[in-house]
Amino acid sequence: MNGLHARLSTFSRPATAFVSQPEPRTIGGFARGKQLISGNFLFAGYLVEAPGALIWDLPMPSEMFEEELHGFVWLDDLAAVGDAAARKRAQDWVLDWIDRHGQGGGPGWSPDLTGRRLIRWINHALFLLHGQDKVFSDAYFRSLAQQTKFLSRRWKTAAAGLPRFEALTGLIYAGLSLTGMSRHVAPAVKSLAQECRDQIDDEGGIPTRNPEELLEVFTLLTWAASALSDQGQAAPADHIAAIERIAPTLRTLRHADGGLARFHGGGRGLEGRLDHALANAGVRASTNSGLSMGFARLSANRTSVITDAAVPPKGQASFNGHASTLAFELTSGRRPMIVNCGSGQSFGQEWRRAGRATQSHSTLSIDGYSSARLGAKTLIRGHQRELLVDAPRQVGAQQIADHDETSLIAWHDGYVATHGLTHARRLALSFDGRVLEGEDTLGAFSHTDRAIFDRAMDKSRLQGVPFAVRFHLHPDVDATVDMGGAAVSLVLKSGEIWVFRHAGSVHMDLVPSVYLEKGRLKPRASKQIVLSARALDYASQVNWTLAKAQETPQGVRDLVVDAEPLPD
Repeated sequence: MNGLHARLSTFSRPATAFVSQPEPRTIGGFARGKQLISGNFLFAGYLVEAPGALIWDLPMPSEMFEEELHGFVWLDDLAAVGDAAARKRAQDWVLDWIDRHGQGGGPGWSPDLTGRRLIRWINHALFLLHGQDKVFSDAYFRSLAQQTKFLSRRWKTAAAGLPRFEALTGLIYAGLSLTGMSRHVAPAVKSLAQECRDQIDDEGGIPTRNPEELLEVFTLLTWAASALSDQGQAAPADHIAAIERIAPTLRTLRHADGGLARFHGGGRGLEGRLDHALANAGVRASTNSGLSMGFARLSANRTSVITDAAVPPKGQASFNGHASTLAFELTSGRRPMIVNCGSGQSFGQEWRRAGRATQSHSTLSIDGYSSARLGAKTLIRGHQRELLVDAPRQVGAQQIADHDETSLIAWHDGYVATHGLTHARRLALSFDGRVLEGEDTLGAFSHTDRAIFDRAMDKSRLQGVPFAVRFHLHPDVDATVDMGGAAVSLVLKSGEIWVFRHAGSVHMDLVPSVYLEKGRLKPRASKQIVLSARALDYASQVNWTLAKAQETPQGVRDLVVDAEPLPD
């Protein structure tokens, strides 16, 4: 149906010019633009080397690779370079797309990809039209009109959430910018306001609980509001209210280094995107005092700890969700230290599944089990995805602040059905940000829970239920077992030294791990600290501390310059 409506949209009256000169709002990467110019095409975790080739002649190693090409986000990167070579490739690749796919062919004719593409074509109009003849200009405006007409017919078929926000924002952009398209603006603005009411909850969160996806939604809403304002129109109250709810939530989900917490399929976010979006929003700087989209934040003196303290995404919103309940990340200054492995989506199906497991997060897991399991495959957003099932039904969290520390006490019942055990976690960050104390408890509290635990004990022949508390380290952390195996020294690039210690009858190991980072060809090797033990009674507890070494000063001048990562 998308292809049919794309072909029917070719009969629409073409636009002939812009109503007003569009202002670029998207941010690209200079290094990525240079890679494109040299013929290195890195998308969806695949690198295709084809110097001098048209982008549409490339072999397509995956559906996600091809979809990223048709979304045209790479135009941001070429515009960031901005020289003659970058412009020539942008112009050639846009015109070639029109010739090959303008009649409705190819995977690019979905509402979300069309909205994403329209935004880039309009944002970089001056870059694309510079020095071009009438033939290019006519084809460009004719295609813009066709895509706008297509969106006006098909945006409702976009999946709820980010895809529909992209489709409607693209339609608003086009309606405001192009001659003869203004009739599409009012219906799109009204529909976008309705999506804000339906998809943005009172905490400023979205059903997927993906921080990076929330940032993308927030960015689209600020772009749409700015575009309306530039034309002397005001965004509806629901639209503005959604922006005002999301802004403090994103500030809560931002680590001390400016990157987002990596949960439920989300990454750190594009460099500069969050700051740019918050600045454009014009919302008073504040953070939420309680949970934000189900995440709790402890912070002091440039140390930030962000914990997943709510039930995982449910139903179709869980297509990218992780079994990460009570997992946390810790960043000191500009340096991430304790992390989750991240989303393995760009590294293939097996890595994607592995990244969703509890063992890939910095929390407690029972051997062989995650706190939530993966169900049967379901078609979601055009792809076969596994939803989360058997997830925690109850998660409790309480934040406490006093003059010495701020703390979080949280628990979940994800292991009650299988082992009769509730996992409780206490995290306490000192007022100066130098010490994080942790306490992980497994307990069987009710008679029913104890009966389930007793059956698990019988199954293990009274050897106990094996469990492990994991602390995944960022690849830049230099970790060494110290003090005769009683501690682990962690050296950051800034020169800070942190020391990890534990108490109780547990076994500590420093073993390999991986860091799944978007924009790379393969997972990065890293390490993890693992505290292993067995639950032999109705209550088991592990205590640990993570503290700056005494020789590490309170203020560290972090002067190490981080280069933009290149494909490895």
